[in-house]
Amino acid sequence: MTVALITGAGGGIGSAIARRLSRAGMSVAVADRDAVSGAAVAEEVGGLFIPLDVTRPEDNQAAVAKTISVYGRLDVAVLNAGVPGQCGLHDFTPERYRETMAIDLDGVVYGLDACVPALRPRGGSVVVVSSLAGLASSPDIFYAAAKHALIGLVRSAAMLVSADGIRVNALCPGLADTPIIAPFRQSLVDAGLVIADPDQIAETVELILADKRTGLAWVAQAGQAAAPVEYPRVTIAGTTGETSGHGR
Repeated sequence: MTVALITGAGGGIGSAIARRLSRAGMSVAVADRDAVSGAAVAEEVGGLFIPLDVTRPEDNQAAVAKTISVYGRLDVAVLNAGVPGQCGLHDFTPERYRETMAIDLDGVVYGLDACVPALRPRGGSVVVVSSLAGLASSPDIFYAAAKHALIGLVRSAAMLVSADGIRVNALCPGLADTPIIAPFRQSLVDAGLVIADPDQIAETVELILADKRTGLAWVAQAGQAAAPVEYPRVTIAGTTGETSGHGR
């Protein structure tokens, strides 16, 4: 039995991932702060619902503990919970900036901290949901800042936990048909942009889990085959030679 914990699984990409992994035969723990939608998805996939506010470290610890208490183990963690930026440069407030970072960055850090010790006994896989905005510029400036930070987190964490048999990779979806883009979906379509079905993004999670590499950022967009991107190669100067800092 393979057990997966998915955060932000009450809707959008998270719920699509829950359905995909359940169809693949995994036992799924659906974690979300929305009890109604989260419980509905858990019932649909025959899984476990866990109330979770990712901005609270103790909630993340409790979600992992609950998953293990019910299923006896944890093999996969998909850290998916996220929100669009709550402000920009034109309407900046520290409170709304912190709300963005608390969910989009801190929530993943807390999730990683909670799940890595649980994965160590058998090894396992962590998939962090970043975004194309984590690889390129975006008008949603603080969302992009958080998503860029997640790429650095993934690359560095992958290096640190590989000896424990734990792989850490990022999923970077393009535009997907989720509630996040609902307010401006039509304008995106009118601009000629293609929007992916969330199930295509969820399919990429299965590809990541089947792949044996770690520290990669996988891009998933409508009409394109999912694949990891090439990181820039940065040469670090040293007295005994040069070391290239890049992804695995």
